[in-house]
Amino acid sequence: MSVSGQRRLGLTAATAIVVANMIGTGVFISAGYMVHALDATASLIAWLVGGVLALCGAAVYAELGAMMPRVGGEYVYLREGLHPAVGFLSGWVSLIAGFSAPIAVAALAFGRYSHAVIPALPGDIAALGLIAFVTGLHAVHVAFGSSVQTAFTAVKVVLISIFIVAGLAVGNGDWANLDTAIPGATSSIVSGEFAVQLFWVSFAYAGWNAAAYVAGEIKDPGRNLPRALFIGTAIVTVLYLLLNLVFLYSAPAEKLSAIKTGLEIGTSSAIALFGESAGVWLSTLIALALVSTVSAMVMAGPRVYAAMAEDGLFFRFFAVRHNKGGPLYSVLLQGIIAAALALYGHLDELVRYIGFTLSIFAALAVVAAFTLRRHRPDALRPYRATGWPVTPAVFVILSMWLIAQGIRMHPKECLLWGGLTLSSGIAVYFLWNVLAGVKKDLPQL
Repeated sequence: MSVSGQRRLGLTAATAIVVANMIGTGVFISAGYMVHALDATASLIAWLVGGVLALCGAAVYAELGAMMPRVGGEYVYLREGLHPAVGFLSGWVSLIAGFSAPIAVAALAFGRYSHAVIPALPGDIAALGLIAFVTGLHAVHVAFGSSVQTAFTAVKVVLISIFIVAGLAVGNGDWANLDTAIPGATSSIVSGEFAVQLFWVSFAYAGWNAAAYVAGEIKDPGRNLPRALFIGTAIVTVLYLLLNLVFLYSAPAEKLSAIKTGLEIGTSSAIALFGESAGVWLSTLIALALVSTVSAMVMAGPRVYAAMAEDGLFFRFFAVRHNKGGPLYSVLLQGIIAAALALYGHLDELVRYIGFTLSIFAALAVVAAFTLRRHRPDALRPYRATGWPVTPAVFVILSMWLIAQGIRMHPKECLLWGGLTLSSGIAVYFLWNVLAGVKKDLPQL
């Protein structure tokens, strides 16, 4: 069966995929590490910059997705706009850093919050169990998985909204807490440290392009895909700003730092606002919310590898679907890699690695939009990027700054891990082409 499958996803489901991919691990972990490096003002500006960056990217991806409404996301855009090798490399990076690694991070966060609720439950066991359950669900039944996805996302947005309103209205916070800062935290928004913290923010916003990966399964993609990207990204940007404001309002910086307290910021904030028992309740709710995050990524990622398989750039069986499910072997491959990373990876290093590698290919995809406008000016574009060429230029410039600062501040995650991922992808691409050439030249029996 074709990787594109049937167009089963409407605007609500597509928007839910965007929101679910974005709201997850990042916002409930990132802020706890960021408070150690930035003061309150710089931290809120970082979340605003992250939202602007995501919206600028969404504007361009909306044009690309409406123009090429098939599954695959950056893989398709880079293959068509730059070169098939760049498209393959994007798909390779998506497999490791784009989806498997974020799934591992989200599952690890689920394990941490689950352990806070049930101390007898080891966090790594909870993480692996979640990966296995959601992988199996999306491998065998897309429609049911989509329904579960939408329901969990709706509950997540409602619960976060309730926490924001209750925290500001009746919580035991103090606006003076926004004036506190951990010694050494910077207020500069042009420093290298600010850029590095944007990796945490960009990780939290990662997923704004999620609907593009399942464009081939969205009904009326020329209309619904751009709307899903914009609506989903705008909703999350507002929620992130308000949620981080509540975090900073709830307690002094020292009590919010995950490095100092050993607690995730959601738990620390809930305890400060509503008492000890609230920490357990919020940990439970966050753990449940992370289920939809993992589900959304498990759903979106395999469409990239399956698209590569259909195009003859990956083993054909990775495009095979279960009768009602997603690309079966692609889903399983992703689940295995995610489980391995969850077992052996460290959360903070994984986040920096993810932020660096994804920034490169998101920026390249936006560059591809420029080349496609130049070389295919008459191509059908049901939607054209809002604010062109300012929005794509802002996205590329900010992404380049992030990449440069990441290399300078954290060479291990960026140059070593990122470099290994890119070089291995290049090697696999050329090896695949050599094998394909050999197979073509063999006599047919």
